[in-house]
Amino acid sequence: MSWIDDPWMGFDTETTGVRALKDRLVTAALVLRIDGASYRSGVSAPDQVATWLTDPGIEIPEQATAVHGITTEQARRDGRPIEEVLHELAGSIVEHWLRGYPVVAFNATYDITLVNQELRRHRLGSFEERLEGAPMLVVDPLVLDRKLDRFRKGKKTLTEMAPVYGAAASPDAHTAEVDVAMTLDVLAGMVDKYPQLASMSALELTDYQRQAHQDWAEDFEKYLRKQGKDANIDREWPQITPRGRGDDQE
Repeated sequence: MSWIDDPWMGFDTETTGVRALKDRLVTAALVLRIDGASYRSGVSAPDQVATWLTDPGIEIPEQATAVHGITTEQARRDGRPIEEVLHELAGSIVEHWLRGYPVVAFNATYDITLVNQELRRHRLGSFEERLEGAPMLVVDPLVLDRKLDRFRKGKKTLTEMAPVYGAAASPDAHTAEVDVAMTLDVLAGMVDKYPQLASMSALELTDYQRQAHQDWAEDFEKYLRKQGKDANIDREWPQITPRGRGDDQE
């Protein structure tokens, strides 16, 4: 059995901004696809979907609302307490990891780092503390696409990437559960296009992506500096414990 036939847990968040260490969780979605890429055979069980809306405890900027549609008033009225949401969300993710299965996230560093920082902020036990040394198995279609189709023209956003891998680009993108399902579809298309991915274990694939991210970061940093821009791209992937920031409770 390859990791491509393992249960995949897709993960996405919508937040108050784009700073993983500072901004707060607004919505989250987990989509469990029991048969991984095998769902393409048409005999897979339906996706299991869980979603959360929380009150982040701060104002949601208009720029963030324009992306995901959640206002401060809506979050305060309908959102659940952040501690409850984090407990359920992190518990589900960690349980999946402890079973030895991969979590799939597009631009995983952002979402995993943000939720991990929220766990630390509310003193609920970080992913590292909850895993107690067990591996964090992550599959990130963005990292894989940068490595495997490096010179393809166009933006490497989820909606731009979807048709490249035979997935439908949903008009409801930036709704967390829709983005997760689209991400899983993109990954299944990648497995079809690049069969070498199936030859790796989930742990080997995680290590492969870690090196791929480092290679991309070095190349992109050089490119930006040639353009006269000051660039310093972190080499860590997924970056759940930023150096020197582990105790930041802001």
